[in-house]
Amino acid sequence: MKSLRIILAAVAVLGGSWFASAQENDALGNVERFGRVMIYLHNNYIDTVNFGDITDHAIRDVMERLDPHSVFIPKEEVESTNESLNGSFDGIGIEFAVISDTLSVQNVIIGGPSQEVGLLPGDKILSIDGENVAGVGLTTEGVRKRLRGPKGTKVELGVRRYGADELLEFTITRNKIPLHSVDAAYCPVPGVFYVKLSSFAQNSVLEFINALKQCEKMPEGMIFDLRGNGGGYMHIATMLANIFLEGGQTIVYTEGRRSPLKYEKANDLGFFKKGALVVLVDEGSASASEIFAGAMQDWDRGVIVGRRTFGKGLVQQQFPLSDGSQIRLTVSRYHTPSGRVIQTPYENGHREEYYNKLNDRYNNGELFNRDSIQFPDSLKYTTLKLGRTVYGGGGIMPDVFIASDTSGVNDFFSAIIRKGYLTEYANKYIDSHRSELVVEGRSFEDFYKAYGDMEPEAFAGLLNYCSERGLKPSESQLSQCEKLLKTRLKAIIARTPFNTTGYYRVINMEEDPAFRNALEIISDWKEPFPSL
Repeated sequence: MKSLRIILAAVAVLGGSWFASAQENDALGNVERFGRVMIYLHNNYIDTVNFGDITDHAIRDVMERLDPHSVFIPKEEVESTNESLNGSFDGIGIEFAVISDTLSVQNVIIGGPSQEVGLLPGDKILSIDGENVAGVGLTTEGVRKRLRGPKGTKVELGVRRYGADELLEFTITRNKIPLHSVDAAYCPVPGVFYVKLSSFAQNSVLEFINALKQCEKMPEGMIFDLRGNGGGYMHIATMLANIFLEGGQTIVYTEGRRSPLKYEKANDLGFFKKGALVVLVDEGSASASEIFAGAMQDWDRGVIVGRRTFGKGLVQQQFPLSDGSQIRLTVSRYHTPSGRVIQTPYENGHREEYYNKLNDRYNNGELFNRDSIQFPDSLKYTTLKLGRTVYGGGGIMPDVFIASDTSGVNDFFSAIIRKGYLTEYANKYIDSHRSELVVEGRSFEDFYKAYGDMEPEAFAGLLNYCSERGLKPSESQLSQCEKLLKTRLKAIIARTPFNTTGYYRVINMEEDPAFRNALEIISDWKEPFPSL
């Protein structure tokens, strides 16, 4: 009945001054029509009706008939949907893995409630609030449900620690746990700063500035890695772009049927307006990533390296509904400073075709050969300082194309990744070699050198682990994927002492041609723009 009353109230409200045009009157008529259907159901239908469920399905169907990015968010999913962008959640502050059906602490988040009470990496959590969680088929989602909860609530843990004879008991008070959008930040060579951003979240600007402080002085060059970054808050993208642009330069402009033309411009407070800049992108870079990359490209401020971005140039706004659910509705589209529309063409109601466009790119060879991408002359634009040719009509086309490298990928490699064996084994290896891997004060370079002596044993153990589970490679399969597997194993292990920065340092050093190309561009940089 509550849902029915809400619908009827909406009909009454919408009868006011909101509707003036013929189109608006048509909308009002259809709202009244749907409300009347609900009244008929309530008064005449043979069985009891769940009006909330019917309304959810109706709203979801409406959203699916619109553009690919307008969606309905049920009330139970609102918090988790917004969590990654809001920058925090309530919990105890650990990174964990379920190893041999036992919950193992992989890392403790600095400043979080678990660190405060002395929980340590390597601890085994055997009970949560008196409930045994070892050997019972605990899932990752099951862990989250038990450990997360409202700020200020307590959770009791029973912990087995290496070297301790008795089970240790911890009482942890849940608190806000920060979520980080900077996945990696370090100086790969003197004078060059590398940062990998996973999303444009609420705290991204502060995280970026804090990460930059590790440099002894302002770097001469910067690599901004946006590969796989699906976007986030547009205003965060413009704030970060502002750091690199001159005052008055347009970063992005938006327009929509009900949204007036609006320009976002740099305010001249940027602190890296000159110097070498390379932006790494790929087919997973979308939305806010494309705003940032498009602004850098249009103003000839940075070199874009990688593959064509996804092509999401629509702006969404979230609107709350009375029961706590929300709709995320497309309200405008954005343009790069030169006027390019980045949005990939779509047809309303054809979401599956739209999201299959990445498969089409793969099948057409676009990920492997730049010549597979053909742009009509109508989509040609020129950059705003040097007059270089750039393209609109679907994503940001990089200045330097880097083909997707699948040379080490075969059925054996894919099976290890798909079945989770690589991560499972790496976690076991870390657990049994923690004292050798985690040495206080040791640099990444020293870790990397020390791991070289451990690598043959670690890799042999991985192959044995897979063989025990019925997955054994042929000689040719192993020859093809051995180097790639060793790199991935090393990267996962490096994550324990050096967090995700350690992971990406290994990947960048050993298997990333785009990263190497970025270093070369910066080393040969000539103002105002390098020769490509």
